[in-house]
Amino acid sequence: MSAESVESFQVIRGRTFYHFSIGLRVNCLHAGSVLLFVVPPGSFLNPFLRTSSLRAVAVIPARFASSRLPGKPLAEIAGRPMIEHVYRRASDARGIDAVVVATDDERIVAAVEGFGGIVRLTRSDHRTGTDRIAEIARDLDLSCEILINVQGDLPLIEPGMISEVVDPLLTDPTVKMSTLRQATSDAADIASPNVVKVVVDSQGDALYFSRSAIPFHRDGGPAKAGHYETDVASGFSRTVYKHIGLYGFRRDFLLTFAALPQTPLEQAESLEQLRALEHGYRIRTVTTRYESIEVDTPEDLERVRQLMATRV
Repeated sequence: MSAESVESFQVIRGRTFYHFSIGLRVNCLHAGSVLLFVVPPGSFLNPFLRTSSLRAVAVIPARFASSRLPGKPLAEIAGRPMIEHVYRRASDARGIDAVVVATDDERIVAAVEGFGGIVRLTRSDHRTGTDRIAEIARDLDLSCEILINVQGDLPLIEPGMISEVVDPLLTDPTVKMSTLRQATSDAADIASPNVVKVVVDSQGDALYFSRSAIPFHRDGGPAKAGHYETDVASGFSRTVYKHIGLYGFRRDFLLTFAALPQTPLEQAESLEQLRALEHGYRIRTVTTRYESIEVDTPEDLERVRQLMATRV
């Protein structure tokens, strides 16, 4: 590897963070038959320092354990671990001031350190990724008002999707939690319990999330993809929206949410966002114009690898 104009760098060890501003121009590093480009994924202030003054931080919860795809965050895609692809894409999102990986596994810590990212080792007993992010929220500089939960299994996530989640929190002070939805007419998605559906009110706030096909129309079966405004004008909506699992939180609400007891509908559907609705809180949803692929299985991983290979 050759490098020029190396001014400074960042070192992260466990819970101790040392930050130096980066000014690095790097050529490349050969690792066997794989060509790796060693370029830091953005230069952020350390959000854990009390002088960072950052408003919005993206947090990527990453667990090594996975029932269907163990070690998923470290799965290799185009010469890099999956977590690095997610990190780099989150770094490019408009409105994001810093990106942090939250993990309970030293192997993931080492991988993130290896590509120059910011990582925090968290407890191993968290029930959900949101609980893991809440631990991070407690340690961030108090200037950090907004946290975005970016799933670590979205290596093709468009930075614009993250910006779509951030925007309502930046522009509307009454919004405490935000997420994404996308119209779908795919019959398999509508029927699949692995694809979560959401119905919303006229303001775009979620009414309910379900693994079932919602809404259901007595006279014509499940709804179809369409345009909400047109459907409302005709008297009712036949639109089916699938939920995209990116979440934005105001910091104070995130800490409140994580402390709330689990609720019956949350447990029945195994959807933690229902906890907010059952406790009377609103979730603003935004219709995204982007597509992405969530990696849950070896087949998903292979599909992403093939797509990435066509982009090289």
